[in-house]
Amino acid sequence: MSLCRRSFGLGILVLGITLALALSIQSPGSARASDTTGIAERNAMEASQSAAKVPRGATGLAGADPSVLRVGSTYVAVKTGDGGIVVRQASSLDGLAAAPARTVWRDDGGLGEVWAPEIVRDGGRYYIYFAAGTGAAHRMYVISSDSPDTGYSDEQKLALPDDKWAIDGALFTFEGQRWFVWSGWEGDTNIEQNLYIARMSDPTTPTGARHVISQPRESWERVVGDPYINEAPEPIKDPNGQLHIVYSANGSWSDQYCMADLRLRAGGDPTYVWDWYKSNGCLFGSHADTMMSGWDPTVNVDGPGHHSFVLLDGDIGTSPPAGEHFPSMFHAVEKGTPYSWENRHWYIGSFLWWGDTTYQRANVPGPATDTGWGLKFFE
Repeated sequence: MSLCRRSFGLGILVLGITLALALSIQSPGSARASDTTGIAERNAMEASQSAAKVPRGATGLAGADPSVLRVGSTYVAVKTGDGGIVVRQASSLDGLAAAPARTVWRDDGGLGEVWAPEIVRDGGRYYIYFAAGTGAAHRMYVISSDSPDTGYSDEQKLALPDDKWAIDGALFTFEGQRWFVWSGWEGDTNIEQNLYIARMSDPTTPTGARHVISQPRESWERVVGDPYINEAPEPIKDPNGQLHIVYSANGSWSDQYCMADLRLRAGGDPTYVWDWYKSNGCLFGSHADTMMSGWDPTVNVDGPGHHSFVLLDGDIGTSPPAGEHFPSMFHAVEKGTPYSWENRHWYIGSFLWWGDTTYQRANVPGPATDTGWGLKFFE
C-alpha cells in the first residue's frame, strides 16, 4: 500500500470463464487418451483459454490484499467492500469469487480509507485486523466474532506502541508468545515504511515497545520510492521451526512490487533487528534485475505482492513441511494489461520450502551470512 491508496471495488468475473480455465488446464492430459479426438479437444480448450485471457491462477476477484485461511474444509477470505469489510466462504479457493460476500463491518463512523483486512483465528475466535484513517491518521483496528461471517464486535483501535502511522498488521503466535507485525512510519512523516513487531498479551492488547525488524535499505527494494516501502508482512514457520516474515517491497503503484523474505536466525530474538536476515533480492516478482540469484521472474503477471499463506486456522503452527507445494494467494496485474491499482486481481499460487538458502549482509552486527530454509513461489 501507499499513503494515497484508496478503497477498491469488488469485481467478479463471469463464472463460466473460470470454469473454462479449469477445463483448459485439466483437459490436455485426458485428451491424449484418444488419438481421434485428442488434438481437436486440446485445440478447442486452448482456444477457449486464449479467448478468456485469464492467466493461470486468476480467481475472478478484482482488488488487492488477499487474506485467506482454511477452517476444516472451508476457505474463509476477507476483503474491503460495501463501505467496509466483507467475508466470503467456499469449499475451494477458486470458488471464492462466486461465493456470497457478507458484510461484517461498515465504516459508519467515517474513519476512511479502510485497507487490507487480515483474518486470523485465535482460541476459536475470529479476529479481523485492518487499517483505517485518512492520510497520516492511518492506524490499526480490530473486530472479532465467534463466527467467520457474522456477529462481529465494534471496531477497537489497537494501542500500538508510539501510536504512529500503521497498516498491514497481522497477529501470530511463535514459541508460546503472541506477536503483532505491521508496516509503519518511524515518525510523523511519510519517508519510508518499515516493518515493526511487538508482543501481544492477548489478541487485542499490545504490550511493551515496538521493534523495527526491516527497513527498505537494499538497492533492489529502492527501485521505486517516495516513499520507500516494506509492507504486507506475513509470518510463517519453516521446517526447522525458524520464523520467517515474508513482505512486499517497492511501491504497489509500480510493477516493481515484489515479495522478499526475513528469516530469524536459529535461536534468535524476534525483537532484535540483527537477528533477522533478509533475502538478497525479491523471491517473487516480475523483474529479473531485482530477483535473488536463482529465482526467476513471473511469466503471467506483473507486480505480485501482498500475499496470504493459506494455512489451517491461519496458524503458523500448521506451516507446511518440506517437499510439498502449499497454496498461497497474492494480488497482481495480468501481463499485457496496463499496470494500475484498478487492474489488480487476486491470484491463486503456491509455495514450497527451498533448502540450503544463504542470505548475506555486510557492515552490520552479527555474522555476515545465515543459511537455512528459503521459499520459492509459483504462479
